[in-house]
Formats: sequence, structure tokens, C-alpha cells
Amino acid sequence: MPKTAFLRPRRTAVADPMLSLGSLLRDWLPRQRWFAGKDRPVTELGLLSMTELFPGCLHLLVRTGHTAGPAFGGGPSGGDCYQLLLGVREHLSPRLGRALLGQAEEGPFAGLTVYDALRDPRSTQLLLERLRSPGSAGPLRFECDPSVPVPAGLPPRVLDAEQSNSSLVYGDEFILKLFRRVQPGINPDLEVPGALAGQGCRRVPAPVAWFRTTHPQEATLGVLQPYLRDASDGWTLAMRALATGDDFTAQARELGRATAEVHLALASAFPTGVHDESGRTAAAMTERLDSAAHYVPALKPFVLRLRGAFGALVACDPGPPAQRIHGDLHLGQVLRAGREWFVIDFEGEPSRPLAERRTVQSPVRDIAGMLRSFDYAARQRRPWRPEWARRCREAFCAGYAARAGWDPRKKHGLLRAYETDRAVYEVLYEARHRPDWLPVPMAAIERLAVRGD
Repeated sequence: MPKTAFLRPRRTAVADPMLSLGSLLRDWLPRQRWFAGKDRPVTELGLLSMTELFPGCLHLLVRTGHTAGPAFGGGPSGGDCYQLLLGVREHLSPRLGRALLGQAEEGPFAGLTVYDALRDPRSTQLLLERLRSPGSAGPLRFECDPSVPVPAGLPPRVLDAEQSNSSLVYGDEFILKLFRRVQPGINPDLEVPGALAGQGCRRVPAPVAWFRTTHPQEATLGVLQPYLRDASDGWTLAMRALATGDDFTAQARELGRATAEVHLALASAFPTGVHDESGRTAAAMTERLDSAAHYVPALKPFVLRLRGAFGALVACDPGPPAQRIHGDLHLGQVLRAGREWFVIDFEGEPSRPLAERRTVQSPVRDIAGMLRSFDYAARQRRPWRPEWARRCREAFCAGYAARAGWDPRKKHGLLRAYETDRAVYEVLYEARHRPDWLPVPMAAIERLAVRGD
């Protein structure tokens, strides 16, 4: 089946549900944190599949189409597929006011109230029951690890933190991530933790249950994992250290060791590959830079000098073998519970094609992502603390080297290229989602372009 088939609306003989939902979704989708097409008006909505999970709760996959424009990270012709869980009822309880989409005016749901069912405790409890009991519902398949029991009746709560997906915590024991922007294939956030569990790696919570769709193509929809209830994410801990003036180098060093352990486990769990840094990787980095500069004019004065960082890949030390990596590593993707660091969210950068996120890449890319994250943290307070970031970066690399057996700091050209590529990604992300944060990655762009370090 061709890749574009995943974005082809499903034809049905019954009244088109989009007659009821279309206008509501056109207004609601662009206001959601996880919606990727905020910069392009939604000009088309198509229903890919609809399944009634239980009375009054609908599971939908919808395709969005956009007007011509910069389709960074979009699907074919700038379209994307999104997973929705919608409730439909006559009257909405006042406690669900935040979940309201509106009242359908025509079509099969005319006169009924439509709302986001992920904010309805009854719907999310029933969703957990589906995950506890393997089986099917239309094209949906629910599966689990039979060796890990999941108790019934765990109270659900939605995590409101900014993220590109939606997460539900059940009784502070499990967390369910639902992938909002869906692409065909197995999602790395299911594939990688499962493989690492098989390697005995305890740095990554293992999948407990998951569900997928078989129509219009096979795709992962959600993953249930243990919830580390007493853990704090690395970003929160770093910001706390900056606020109190505490040293963070010991934590950064241990985080470097933990990252190396995960990389070693990934290299054992998946086949490694051959480098092509002088070819496709450099070309892809340059293409991303040029596309981002088209969208963010502030990048244009630096393009020529930044290209030099990518061109240097031809002559630099290629570093360790290419392998499966995290793909979007930063302080928000790690948790500290007690004295241990854990790595989560192996989905990779959601804006990149799923096939690309599942390929082997240089582990230096993950390292560069974490180094950029220390810089982000240091710039959140005034005055800026560049020395704090420098010490954390050094400590992280030292911890990584002690466990991995090679030192990222000695791969200067390679590290600079990946850090530059990451900064370009950050510029585009902030310009689209958080314009007030744009000066943070732009400062790195200026440093990397002007100083060349």
C-alpha cells in the first residue's frame, strides 16, 4: 500500500460524521498544544476511521489538509493524521466545561454536545479497561504484557503539561501516552522500551499495555507504562538548582553515565550501521537549515557560516558506529527518582517522518540535544549563567565518557555539526510554538556561526 494511502479518507454508506464534527474540529484543533498545523489554515478534514469504543465515546483518526505554505514535518501535501477521542451526549456536565467542543448543528450528531473525552473520567476509566483486557474494537487492537497485572478502577487524571501528545496518569501507578499525530508503522516509544526491557536495561520503564490500529494502515496509538510517582524531571531539577544557586555538576555527570548506559543497551538491542556523515547526513542538515531560514528570516544572516559546520562532516572523525538512539534527548525527557536517572519518551522529534526516527544515527546527536538543554536552562533566569551551562556540559560529557569508553568532547567537528542542527530545529520550533523563547536558540546560532565552536 503506498504511503499516501494513510491520508485517504474512508468512504462509508452512512451519513458522514464530519457533517457534524467538521466545523467544530476546524475551530478546536488549531487551539490544541499538540496540533502541528498552527501556521497553516485547516482547509480540509477527512475521516480515516471512526470506532465507537463504548456508548457515547468515539475513537477517530482524521486527516487535516492545509493551504499551500511551508509544510515542515507535515505528511504528504502538507497533511497530517490525528488521533481523537470524542464524547457525544445530550447534555454536558459543568465539570467538563473545559472539554467542550460545541454542539453539532447538522449530520448524524445534530443537536448533541461534542467534547474531548480524555477529560471525562468515565471515558478514560473505560479506556483503561480496554487496555487491561486484550482484544479488538473495529480496527483497534489492544495488547498487553500478561506478566504485569494492571489493577481495575485506578482513578485517571490528565497531565496538562505542554507536550506534543496527551498523557493520562492512572492512580499514580501507570501513565498512558496517546500519540496525537499518527504515522504508519510501529512508534519508537513502544518499540525501543520493549527492546531495552529485553536487554535488562532498568533505565527505561517497560511497556505494560498498548493499542494500535490496522486501518487504514498499521500504526501505534498509545502505550501504557509504569509511572514513577516520586520522580522529578531533569528540567525541574535544573531550574531548582539555578534558583537556589546549587551546583548541578554531580547530577549532570550521573546523567551522562545513564545516557551512555542506554546507548550501550540500544547498540545491543538493535543492529548498528555504517556512517555516511559526508553524504546524506550533511545534506539533510543543510536542507533543514535552508527550510528553516525560509520560515524564520532571523536565520538568514547565519546560513552560509552554519553550512560550514555541516560541510566539515566530510573531514571530521566519524565517531562511534551509527545505532538506534533516543532522537530528542533533553532535560525534559529524563527523570530522577531517588539517586537514579531514567530516560523516557523515545518517540523522537514528532515533526520528523517515523521511518527517519527509526533509522540508525550517531549517538552524538543525543549528546548534542542534552548539551543544548543545559544552555536552555541557564538562559531561563537573569542574569544569564553561561558558566553554569559550561560546567554542566563538561560534567555530562565526562560522565558519558567514563561509561561509554569514548569522549564526545574529542569529536569536536561532529559535535558542533549536531549541536548546530539541533539549534536550527529549536529555532523553527520556537518560532512556530513559543515565539517569546526564540532568543534562546538564536543565541546559540550566533555562537556556533560566529565563533565556530
